Amino acid sequence: MSVVSALYRNGPNAGMVEFQEKLRLQQESSMHTELEKLLTTAKPSETEISRKDFEGFTRLFHRFLQEKGPSIDWAKIQRPPEDSVQPYEKIKLKGLPADVASSLNKLAVVKLNGGLGTSMGCKGPKSLISVRNENTFLDLTVQQIEHLNKSYNADVPLVLMNSFNTDEDTKKILQKYTHNRVKIHTFNQSRYPRINKESLLPVATNMGLTGENEEAWYPPGHGDIYTSFYNSGLLDKLIAEGKEYIFVSNIDNLGATVDLHILNHLMNQPGDKRCEFVMEVTDKTRADVKGGTLTQYDGKLRLLEIAQVPKAQVDEFKSVTKFKIFNTNNLWISLPAIKRLHEKNAMDMEIIVNPKTLDGGLNVIQLETAVGAAMKSFDNVLGINVPRSRFLPVKTTSDLLLVMSNLYSMNAGSLTMSPKREFPTTPHVKLGSSFTKVRDFLKRFESIPDMLELDHLTVSGDVTFGKQVTVKGTVIIIANHGDRIDIPAGAMLENKIVSGNLRILDH
Repeated sequence: MSVVSALYRNGPNAGMVEFQEKLRLQQESSMHTELEKLLTTAKPSETEISRKDFEGFTRLFHRFLQEKGPSIDWAKIQRPPEDSVQPYEKIKLKGLPADVASSLNKLAVVKLNGGLGTSMGCKGPKSLISVRNENTFLDLTVQQIEHLNKSYNADVPLVLMNSFNTDEDTKKILQKYTHNRVKIHTFNQSRYPRINKESLLPVATNMGLTGENEEAWYPPGHGDIYTSFYNSGLLDKLIAEGKEYIFVSNIDNLGATVDLHILNHLMNQPGDKRCEFVMEVTDKTRADVKGGTLTQYDGKLRLLEIAQVPKAQVDEFKSVTKFKIFNTNNLWISLPAIKRLHEKNAMDMEIIVNPKTLDGGLNVIQLETAVGAAMKSFDNVLGINVPRSRFLPVKTTSDLLLVMSNLYSMNAGSLTMSPKREFPTTPHVKLGSSFTKVRDFLKRFESIPDMLELDHLTVSGDVTFGKQVTVKGTVIIIANHGDRIDIPAGAMLENKIVSGNLRILDH
């Protein structure tokens, strides 16, 4: 029987509780022994960093062994009070002060840059994928902040939270920005050991990242930002430079630009009422039903993720009528508050248990946390219901097609919906498996179609697009197995279903 089975079988009678406690202590002791063994294999220059990482991991592991069942009581969940989620329009009405620079000089922008481009068939950091006119996610971010600094004669630095997967490649590329008017800092999120699901011990045999240990490590989710930011020394450095807030977002969310109205709102609160944590939320659509939402729980505003929801309530959680908003992961957080909470060990985040199967078939678990989950630990927290345009993530090539198209125009690294589009909504695009990898996707489009009047596009199978194709309304193109469809150059498809075989050959 696995350790996990032993831990969770039977009810909480006295003998069982005692047995479980002994088992837990034994498990913690075994984990401690294994981690100490691993540390003996670390390079001297990495021992201190790895020890700090393992301290964080041990705290998480201890909580994992103690917690049983769902971390929330569904009956206690309430809708957030009206005044706890403010409409963006109300905040915008205040206008901007004459001296925007003084607010900007108290801000640093943090981009979560730990992810690889593997889901889109790319090697290396996802932030180095070209998304628009040969510009990568990182290029666009640097352009946005440089534009702010030049326009307002300000000094907003860019901070990248890298992972051991992305750090080396990112640092190489940063040299190209030495002449840009943006100070760039980096720090690394922690490196935690994956745990064997049966034995609950690390699968790593040493601290190496190659060979048999290539899959033995993971970056523990973006909730790790608080600890790794503090441990890096960068938090104290920024506070010493007069920075008061960080604006945190995913580097692949092209809508997450510095919003001067939200910044102004933060800076103009009375001292004792100052928001320590602002979460940008936006209205749910059917595409967002799995997104985390804001609730009131035990008198505190709290992020509720689908992983925390009891199975019987999942449909209720996905309901667009009860939970109307979701978390964009654009967050504005007070630096002194992060320092205070970290030093008091008062940052409370739910554990996300993420099961994985390694290439060899071994079942492992990763213990992770989410940055937004710490919301309930801060004082004077606020949700701001922002326009959908502030949530423009590029997770797939379907998203990439949208941002490469004429639906968006680009100015100083920022993408905005084209004024030529009559409806502000984003079309629904679903590209099939032939388009998953960026390389294959690019080969299938001689040029990106005109999508200004598109509502819905589904493409499946072996399909290619010639130059200057226009798609309008609802267009569905399906090439069945063995068939191929070439959409000819200059074609205009409006409310069409195309199926079967269509090949145009050079004469």
